[in-house]
Amino acid sequence: MSATNEFKITQIVDNGQIIQLTLIENVSTEPISQKQLIIENVSKKLDAETKEQVMPLLEAILQAQPTVNMKSYQQTQITIAMPKSRYDGMGRPQVGNTINVDLKKI
Repeated sequence: MSATNEFKITQIVDNGQIIQLTLIENVSTEPISQKQLIIENVSKKLDAETKEQVMPLLEAILQAQPTVNMKSYQQTQITIAMPKSRYDGMGRPQVGNTINVDLKKI
């Protein structure tokens, strides 16, 4: 497993001498529907005959419920403070840019 991860810059605070970068792990996550999770988990627990009888009823009940999307992965967020000269040496990345962070050195 690599110790270097890609992070996206979400905020930059510049006080003149020190730069503070707020970063969030740059991973793609797809929201997953709570309805889909319920259907999948109930489906795993039932035998074929019971599933055939219960699933149409469960799907009808869930259709009346609002769809709640959940993230399937909790992203890591870090904040780094550094001298302005070091930030300038990095090429002055901006909000939305990605940078690689060696997590062994943090």
